[in-house]
Amino acid sequence: QVQLVESGGGLVQAGGSLSISCAASGRSISSYAMGWFRRPPGKEREFVAAISRSGGDAYYAASVKGRFTISRDNAKNTVCLQMNSLKPEDTAVYYCAADLRSVGTSIWARAYDYWGQGTQVTVSS
Repeated sequence: QVQLVESGGGLVQAGGSLSISCAASGRSISSYAMGWFRRPPGKEREFVAAISRSGGDAYYAASVKGRFTISRDNAKNTVCLQMNSLKPEDTAVYYCAADLRSVGTSIWARAYDYWGQGTQVTVSS
């Protein structure tokens, strides 16, 4: 079992930056590919970014590529998402997730075994 807790969400102006983190407990995340998903208001959950177990591979949704960076520190059991050039459409609840089975990265929510409770990110225009 892995418990995931996100933190760092908040209110930021358009064009600004924010870093959100995911702290894992219960088991080392070195055995898991990790991902970030988000649920905009009134919309379905969508993939944002994923990183492989070693951190050597990362994959991003087209909507955030070039603006967001996912990283991980297996020694600290944490995953971070650095978000730059934020836009109002980035407003969402952001969720951290852990994937035990994928060899690389996965954009599919059904591939992930554990989820955090989410952190709210609001970008004002």
